Amino acid sequence: MAVGKEIRTQISSIQNTQKITSAMEMVAASKMKKAQNRMLASRPYSEKIAKVIGHLAHASSEYKHPYMTTPESVKRIGVIMISSDRGLCGGLNTNLFRSFLKNVLAWQAEGVEVELCTIGKKSTSFFKNSGLEIVSVLTDIGDTPHFDDLLGTIKVMLDRYDSGELDQIMVAYNHYENTMTQVPTVKQIVPMEASEMEDMGHHWDYIYEPDAEAALGALLVRYIEALVYQGIVENIACEQSSRMIAMKSATDNAGDMIKELGLIYNKARQAAITGEILEIVGGAEALNG
Repeated sequence: MAVGKEIRTQISSIQNTQKITSAMEMVAASKMKKAQNRMLASRPYSEKIAKVIGHLAHASSEYKHPYMTTPESVKRIGVIMISSDRGLCGGLNTNLFRSFLKNVLAWQAEGVEVELCTIGKKSTSFFKNSGLEIVSVLTDIGDTPHFDDLLGTIKVMLDRYDSGELDQIMVAYNHYENTMTQVPTVKQIVPMEASEMEDMGHHWDYIYEPDAEAALGALLVRYIEALVYQGIVENIACEQSSRMIAMKSATDNAGDMIKELGLIYNKARQAAITGEILEIVGGAEALNG
């Protein structure tokens, strides 16, 4: 029964793995609910500030902030790439990277250079040897990120845009549709695209204190921070959903393997018992003969 012993060892090992994946599935389900609540809590602020920016974009102001002015030509793009720190979340990160690399190839075909600011260990390790320049790295933000954690990363990109080293800034992340669907998204955040601005039937201006440059400078930076933060909390919600689904699939697969190995073990045991009976019968016949 050497074969039977090996199969029992395999079954025991898979059962232990199944217990782990089942526990991870439950943990991910708990974290997913919390991540969804954080994502939904931050959406009203993001949507409201986007509406204010839409109003500002249509205001007939003499001062036009650089973040709202489209450059004549695009030579270099900076991308804030948001990924997870941990794996075991299915194809979440891979799908995002694959989708983003298609954009990179299209930009490079037009002679546009691309540089990255990576958030998350997975994007950092993936793009480290990709040939793309990484100007900033942020990892270990955890499941509850704060605005303060992102300020340095965002400032690196904005400083490079202000100095003229970048012509566009984009953010790449997984957009949360529902528990089963996560959509890889690459969104332009600077300069603001016209599609983001509401279509107003008339134009007006605001009264700025102390002046338009200072007020808009502070507001637009807050707007950009809100977009990046929203991308991060959505990506975390996607990560937990994807991990829960991946662990449930692993648990189900482990159950199927245990059933298959159980059948193989029973067949092997039955064959061994049949062999022993035949030996006994054969020995008895030899003695009687």
